[in-house]
Amino acid sequence: MSEIIAETTSGPVQGRVKDDVLLFAGIPYAAAPIGDRRFKSAVPPISWEAVRAATKFGPAAPQIPSGGMTDNAPVQWNEDCLFLNVCTPALDGQKRPVLFWIHGGGYRTGQGAIPWYNGHSFARNGDIVVVSINYRMGIFGFTDLSRFGADYATSGINGILDQIVALQWVKNNIAAFGGDPDQVTIAGESAGAFAVSTLLGSPRAEGLFKRAIPQSGGAQHTLSAESGEMVTDHLLAEMASDQIEPLLAASAEELLEVQGRIDRAVQRGDLSIGSRLSPFYPVEGSAVLPVSPLKAIQDGSSQHVDVLIGSNKDEASLFIMKEVSADKLAGEVAGYGGGAALLEPYRARLPGANSTELSIALSTDYSFRIPAIRLAEARDSQDVKTWMYLFNWESRLARLKATYALEIPFVFNNLDKPGVDAFVGPGESPQPLADVMHAAWTGFIREGSPGWTAFDLERRTTMCFDTVSTTQQDPDKETRKAWHGLR
Repeated sequence: MSEIIAETTSGPVQGRVKDDVLLFAGIPYAAAPIGDRRFKSAVPPISWEAVRAATKFGPAAPQIPSGGMTDNAPVQWNEDCLFLNVCTPALDGQKRPVLFWIHGGGYRTGQGAIPWYNGHSFARNGDIVVVSINYRMGIFGFTDLSRFGADYATSGINGILDQIVALQWVKNNIAAFGGDPDQVTIAGESAGAFAVSTLLGSPRAEGLFKRAIPQSGGAQHTLSAESGEMVTDHLLAEMASDQIEPLLAASAEELLEVQGRIDRAVQRGDLSIGSRLSPFYPVEGSAVLPVSPLKAIQDGSSQHVDVLIGSNKDEASLFIMKEVSADKLAGEVAGYGGGAALLEPYRARLPGANSTELSIALSTDYSFRIPAIRLAEARDSQDVKTWMYLFNWESRLARLKATYALEIPFVFNNLDKPGVDAFVGPGESPQPLADVMHAAWTGFIREGSPGWTAFDLERRTTMCFDTVSTTQQDPDKETRKAWHGLR
């Protein structure tokens, strides 16, 4: 068999056959953000002349093990982490649509090499080129150090800028892998969806993609400049210095330990960052993101980009594992800015639900469904189309129901990948639903439509994916309306 070699702007790379398609793994799309490049914006990689092996995935970004999908196997991480992977049907000069996948993990964990994100089915069945990436996260990707000079002007949003640099790489190189640089769909789940929504509001990302799929995430997951400064104040206090040098001299492990301490202190309420979000999230106020992505979208950003967006019915069941008392539920509702007017529609929708089940429903909508709806609403007056979905299929593990991330192996048609059984549960394979969802995503990536009526403020058409998938007009209308004026 002839060598599988593609030419990039940095040098030739050699891939391999995997799952009946071609895989190029561990291609550097930017220089290593180490040494004096730590906390600075990404720059192009150093070029090479000899053929570079692209047969193994590159290391993930520095992260603390979370016990999630990325930890089914040990996570090999390194600050030198700006790598991407390309899965393609063939190197034949054709121009195929491109799926650019951004992994989730709360801007704390994850990597593009997770088996659930294996793009072979999109490549083999949909004739689509799939790109997955790693990007800087947490303290490395989202610490606003702009007070220390122009070299750090983008430090509060470098993780998003890494994604933009990777998209620029795709623009310049994907034709060599059988892809069409003018037919790129960006997609991601959870923090990956937050990132997709943030890219929709970034002027730096303009023109780099044609379509977008935020799965379980909207455009409200960024920190204000003021909150970003508060996070940095806490960080410098932890380092016992008001200078940047200790941050540059510390090891990656030491910085992760500091990140963990600040995360826990904010979660306990010992520290405030003036936001309900976690510290070390993307920070507004730079040239990459001048204003919040939601405001930018309302003002017409990405007005030529079509969007497929949605969430899962019971996202928070994965995170709320302990019983919630009635008093704690009342405190949560107050924290959302609501009271009886917020809680009663949930009691009506879920008759007989206990405090834990109500807490899961409220947390799901607060963090995932309502932000998705707000993004769709923000785009309604624009000359673009938005499609809404709701994933309702419930895991056979009754406690999980339609939990966070459960839709991913259905979308990628990867029900046989490691860890999926632990989410799906025992029983007959739900492959028919995977066929339906995979076809919908393929149709959107290839043709710009998933196959149902687009969203508008009057009908609010939503595809509800389940054993039998049907469209509904404004599902759970009363609980949606209860959030009006909140957040």
